[in-house]
Amino acid sequence: MRLAEYPDDIGFATAIGILPAPPAPPRDDTVPSHLMTEARLFRRLGLPKPLISTMLVRANQHGTSLETELLASGSVSEHIYYEALAEILNIPFLDRLDPAEVEDIPGADTQLVEPTVVRLRHSSRPPTTAIVPSAERLAYLSERLAHSPVLRTMMAATTPSALRAALWQAGQQRRLRDTVDDLHATMPEASARITLRGRQGFYTGVAVTLLLVLAALAPMLATLALHIVLSLLFLGTFLIRLVALIAKWRQEHRALVPPPPARPRPTYSIFVALYREAAVVPQLIDTLNRIEWPAARLDIKLICEADDQETLDALALTRLGRQYEIVEVPPGQPRTKPKALTYALGAARGEYLVIYDAEDRVDPMQLEEAWRTFEAGPPDIACLQAPLVITNARESWLSALFALEYAGLFRVLLPRLAAARLPMPLGGTSNHFRTHVLQQAGGWDPYNVTEDADLGLRLYRLGYRCGTLTRPTYEEAPVGRNAWLGQRTRWFKGWLQTWLVLMRHPSRLVSEMGLWPSLVFQVLIGGLILSSLAHPLIVAYLGLITWSLFFQSAFMVGPLEFTLFTIDIINIFGSYAVFIALGRGGMTDGEQVAVGRHWMMTPVYWLLLSVAAWRAVGELRHNPFFWNKTAHRPVQPQTGTEAG
Repeated sequence: MRLAEYPDDIGFATAIGILPAPPAPPRDDTVPSHLMTEARLFRRLGLPKPLISTMLVRANQHGTSLETELLASGSVSEHIYYEALAEILNIPFLDRLDPAEVEDIPGADTQLVEPTVVRLRHSSRPPTTAIVPSAERLAYLSERLAHSPVLRTMMAATTPSALRAALWQAGQQRRLRDTVDDLHATMPEASARITLRGRQGFYTGVAVTLLLVLAALAPMLATLALHIVLSLLFLGTFLIRLVALIAKWRQEHRALVPPPPARPRPTYSIFVALYREAAVVPQLIDTLNRIEWPAARLDIKLICEADDQETLDALALTRLGRQYEIVEVPPGQPRTKPKALTYALGAARGEYLVIYDAEDRVDPMQLEEAWRTFEAGPPDIACLQAPLVITNARESWLSALFALEYAGLFRVLLPRLAAARLPMPLGGTSNHFRTHVLQQAGGWDPYNVTEDADLGLRLYRLGYRCGTLTRPTYEEAPVGRNAWLGQRTRWFKGWLQTWLVLMRHPSRLVSEMGLWPSLVFQVLIGGLILSSLAHPLIVAYLGLITWSLFFQSAFMVGPLEFTLFTIDIINIFGSYAVFIALGRGGMTDGEQVAVGRHWMMTPVYWLLLSVAAWRAVGELRHNPFFWNKTAHRPVQPQTGTEAG
């Protein structure tokens, strides 16, 4: 056999039997024949019978292989195991591959999902094909090598980890370019890379100019028109929250979690983007290790910036199971969380995929609930959002109001939107996806600093829906004003980006979403932004009218002014009341006690939201892709709160 007969890795590997061939039909008994074949091999390698029996049971239950279970359990070292297979095959073993020698050919990233074979080019000798042998195909491969001994001069064995590590390095610059450019190149209308595109910028300029001219020529009329628009948007946000609150009050019980499907659990990918998170690494790994899911069916990717040496060092000092993989994202702009996540998306091995933040403490049964819900639900459910619960409400009035806000959003409003099949902006963590749908949708926009809200709405436009879960993820809220303002400024900036992206073609938006869902989007995103920007103006107007009514005897209010005054009263005080009621309605008794009377600071909280919104407008103009990093700290789980 000549090497030239096989110009690529796949052809060569198929010819010699490395890539999967049709499996032999299982025997008509409890344990499939391929597992028994593996068991005999491991017995010959000297592994104890009790260990083989235990792993055999796991492999049969999980629908995996004996080899997979042994390596996932840590009972067998990956390095020693594959070196032993290389000795059996009588081919060299490479514990490390030089990335400079790896061919970064089209389709190479498929080997990140299922590492099997890679071609190594040398400057002074013929190419080598590095393979990852497997127990199931060892006999077949040995037979092929016996018939063609020359193959041994062309081949070497390696480990899956070594092959992946070399591929990540070899293709990093190409992969970085694709990550940054693909969404903008393939779906430019969905990318926030350009803040205002073409006609959108022109019409925005015309509208602003007309408003300025109107304000100069007829200031009273301009003020009245602006007041009416803002009041209606404010009223819309109030009514949506009120409807969700009423639905919560009428809700008698929650649907039970569906029973487990008949098939074994699939592989589940867990993505965690880390940047300057060395302090929380031990807590994160402890949390992930507690998740109730077979280790052999987990694909955990810890995605770090390649120049974040402190976090990488902390991970290097931590004992990680074989289900973990550290992905280093090469430096480049924009430096955002969605860019890091998208960089690793093509390597996801799971049928489902979930995003967590470094500081999250996850309910161990969350993956189980998500899997059952996906399997029992319709295929157009592409994402499930788990509730985020704040556990440090006692620390400050800001964290208390944050906890109140999150309880209303994740445990009342979002479940109602999901039940009504309406567009749902996702939270930044604990989003569970069907992996193939996420990849088809283009992944996360690396230029959008609230990639979660953007992705939830993009999925809706593509015909998919989002649902909710009950198993929570626990987080801590920022305690200080500066940290809180920085985080909220980024959120408002991302919501502005999302609104501008979706409003590039309003008619197309309505045709893709439908009239009612598109109106809900306008209220949820556009209304939130404008009402936050205008909140101080509405409060000032109410104060002026109230002062005039009580302290100026000659002051007269016309029907229009009185109507607007009434709507503003409902908007302001009704919105405060609904905000508080939504939050308390989503909280347990213990959480309500933790918040205490801090809910009385709601007016101040909303004024701070306005400050963040105005800062976001400025940043969108001068620094649109800046990611204001929120510092995180390790915490001890607050058992009483989390149990609730």
